[in-house]
Amino acid sequence: MSTTLAKKETVTRKWYVLDAAGKPLGRTAAQAAVLLRGKHKTDYTPNVDCGDFVIIVNAAEAVLTGNKLQDKYYRRHSGWIGGLKEVQYKKLMDERPEFAMELAVKGMMAKNDLGRKAIKRLHVYKGAEHKHAAQKPEAWTQE
Repeated sequence: MSTTLAKKETVTRKWYVLDAAGKPLGRTAAQAAVLLRGKHKTDYTPNVDCGDFVIIVNAAEAVLTGNKLQDKYYRRHSGWIGGLKEVQYKKLMDERPEFAMELAVKGMMAKNDLGRKAIKRLHVYKGAEHKHAAQKPEAWTQE
């Protein structure tokens, strides 16, 4: 029995559209991470970047379950004393839902060169329109 390993020269990339309307933020992000990494393909190879392009639309309509809108915070630190900045997810989802979705997907990607390269193939939009019609993206329906 032989194992088929993908080579970066033979990788074909497709474009997929994920609709986040009414779906949990984390579930949509997890599905996007799988598509970006290429784990849905039969010729997935861990050391080769064989993922696809992902467009997430309706990011503003993604939902957070439980009390996460009030209890969850996005935190960053400047490195200086007292430099902690906090933003409640309710405010983040109102003002920058694209950033919240990108943050969720980025947290699920590999923390290496392959993950950093794959996250560049993610495109997130607040509404239902996107500017990638020329690439003929397919709607991803599997959950």
